[in-house]
Amino acid sequence: MKQHLLPSICAVLLLSHGSSLLAENLIPGAPFTDHMVLQRDMPVPVWGKAKPGKDVHVQFGKQHKVATADEAGKWMLTLDPLPGNSTGAPFHIRSGEERITLSDVVSGEVWICSGQSNMGMGRKSVPELNELSEANIRSFNVERTVAFEEQDTLQGSWKLVGPDSAVAFGFAHFLKKETEFPVGILLSCWGSSSIEAWMPRDMTNQLSHFKIIMDEWDVNTEAHDQIKAALAKDQWTRNEDIFMRRQSCIVYNAMMKPLAPFACRGLVWYQGERNTRYISGMPKEPWFHRVAGIREYDETLKAWMQRYRKEWKREDFHFLVVMLPGYGPVLNTGPTQEADHPTAHSWAWMRESQLAALELPHTGVANTIDLGDVRNIHPRDKRPIGERLALLAARDTLERDIPAQGPVYTHVENRGNRLVVHFQYAKGLKTTDGKAPRAFWIAEDQAPTWHPAHAEIQGETIVLHTPGVAKPAHVRYAFSGKPDVNLVNGAGLPTYPFRTDKREP
Repeated sequence: MKQHLLPSICAVLLLSHGSSLLAENLIPGAPFTDHMVLQRDMPVPVWGKAKPGKDVHVQFGKQHKVATADEAGKWMLTLDPLPGNSTGAPFHIRSGEERITLSDVVSGEVWICSGQSNMGMGRKSVPELNELSEANIRSFNVERTVAFEEQDTLQGSWKLVGPDSAVAFGFAHFLKKETEFPVGILLSCWGSSSIEAWMPRDMTNQLSHFKIIMDEWDVNTEAHDQIKAALAKDQWTRNEDIFMRRQSCIVYNAMMKPLAPFACRGLVWYQGERNTRYISGMPKEPWFHRVAGIREYDETLKAWMQRYRKEWKREDFHFLVVMLPGYGPVLNTGPTQEADHPTAHSWAWMRESQLAALELPHTGVANTIDLGDVRNIHPRDKRPIGERLALLAARDTLERDIPAQGPVYTHVENRGNRLVVHFQYAKGLKTTDGKAPRAFWIAEDQAPTWHPAHAEIQGETIVLHTPGVAKPAHVRYAFSGKPDVNLVNGAGLPTYPFRTDKREP
């Protein structure tokens, strides 16, 4: 695919925006184009550029708001909360003699979908999505590029089709079933990008590892020259593409910063594979310490979420995280190389870090522990991910009274040589194949040895025991790279992985 430099703001206007008089000074922000979806039921910021000191008028429906451009020509105003509306209407912007009219603007549910290659995997790669309708779904695909400084604009426009992302499209389709209004998706993702690639520079004040990365970046003139040379071309080589997307901060500058503070419910985040390359105890070679590792990812993820909420100026900016699904390889640093063993250094530890996001309000994690491919880091079973994300969004942001997640561990009860595991969301607890629950391991309090457990369903609990383990104290469930699981609730949603001990990897 041909790659481009970030266009000038005038080019964005001519290519992306609706009918207008020649607008040399008046330029709306990049997300504001024909066919856009505005978030309903919350204040809607609108911004752009105009001649310094000039008033800018925005009219949409019955609302008329005015702002004045500052000395740099920047302006921003806020529309009052909009009701949902599927009927397209004109969106007028004027300043002096300059006028821009954006056509066919609607209001509904808007989400950003971001991350790395599993978010970017195209719909055509998942045949199960071919039968799904994209009626009343619109999308804005952010073109992939980087920038050394934070940008005000980006290239892209709203289209009357669903996003070309299997996960994002599945999410939009199933969310659309829960609302009568349009669903809009802003897709901004790039394969093999780390979470650090999507961080603003000022997060160096919070995360020491990120400060090290950026300090190294600032003096790496060779890398800077390499990227400048690539950006000067009409088309990048594959190696140039990979090199740019694996750098920290510069993806955020070009592909996320210009979207803020576009009104939306929140952000769906499918990322983490890039950050699984390092775990505590591995030698800190240059390749590994340039990103947060598995055990550092939890605090990094939470700090990143809080920083985005600051950028959007909304404490209720919602995050939906896609748990990394099953994948087989283990790192060669653990006490065992047995892929299904709960002490192996596998993606299980990254999933635990991802679940730490639930410590913050207005978050959800879509459980994928029953999905994935032991050998393929890009599994094709994306449809269930879209469905589960939509369930969480419908329950938590649309206030639907629906089952939205599988059983979640709450506490364990000790009964001599048995442990009883209690769950939330466990109504109708069962197995998918009618056999005993699998993937449970138990251990005594101080003993380092873990034993496969016999598991039995009793109501909404699981009773565990193992011959030869007289005083079991701890449980690990589905705690391996690609666990063999079968435990679900009555809605068919899988049980979340967990562990009750606090031992380090």
